[in-house]
Amino acid sequence: MELRQLHYFVKVAQKEHVTQAAEELHVAQSAVSRQIHQLEEELGVKLFIQKGRNLQLTPVGQLFCQRAEAILKELDRAVNEVQEFMDPELGEIRIGFPHSLGVHLIPSVVAAFRKTHPHVKFRFKQGMYPSLIRDIVRGEVDLAFISPFPEECDQVAGEIVLTEELSAILPPSHPLAGEKQIELQQLKDDTFVLFSPGYSLRPIVWDACFKAGFTPVIGFEGEETDTIRGLVAAGMGVSLLPDMALKHTTELQPVRVRVVNPVVTRTIGLIRRSEEKLPPVAKTFHRFLLTYFKHSSVMDVSE
Repeated sequence: MELRQLHYFVKVAQKEHVTQAAEELHVAQSAVSRQIHQLEEELGVKLFIQKGRNLQLTPVGQLFCQRAEAILKELDRAVNEVQEFMDPELGEIRIGFPHSLGVHLIPSVVAAFRKTHPHVKFRFKQGMYPSLIRDIVRGEVDLAFISPFPEECDQVAGEIVLTEELSAILPPSHPLAGEKQIELQQLKDDTFVLFSPGYSLRPIVWDACFKAGFTPVIGFEGEETDTIRGLVAAGMGVSLLPDMALKHTTELQPVRVRVVNPVVTRTIGLIRRSEEKLPPVAKTFHRFLLTYFKHSSVMDVSE
């Protein structure tokens, strides 16, 4: 059994398609099919069954895939540890983050770190709240920024690094657009533009409206902060967004108004797998981040 066979097998299992796996591996489709066939012959079992145009793992294939993924991850970790032992400045940091932090925060902290560690590499993985937790637990990333900070999850450990206010964003023609601050209850009759289900900002806004005494009427949904801002600026409704997401200006710009009663906030945490040591280079980055956020404000990291 060769490592190449395991790589090919895991990739086909992920893609559920030989052609797509071959394209991502940059090899011929016939080479992937041949390696999978040889692997099945050696094991004496069928790892895949055809289901329509896709391939689906058999029960024994699922079992083998879990073990194969673990082997490949441990091999990657071993190679990284050897490289970092020889020179920690040449290591790689795997970091996860939600979309709302990808425009300003992640580039800011990485750029600041690389001023003193210019040769360290980064591998980024963007995801929603559940997938970020899963990536940490499975060891697919070393560290992850997450919002809100998970208060109850035994498999991850971490700390809150930022607490950020959410402001109301209104169309320029909105009757409250000229106010310096408003109470959230004043928006109870407006249509809201919210993130789609699964995005962490959605329940934060929903809960804030509930505390203000109303259930928001959702007119439109989006998956990116720029989409939310653009829809609001075009008069499609109102919304609440973190201050960090409002630094970048575009031609079509909503009006930003501070919200009081209640003040709406979100926590941003930095998490890692509990009871497991970080790789040396990731540990260095973790220490840097704690110091960085201790001496930086929300506006500092978003500029």
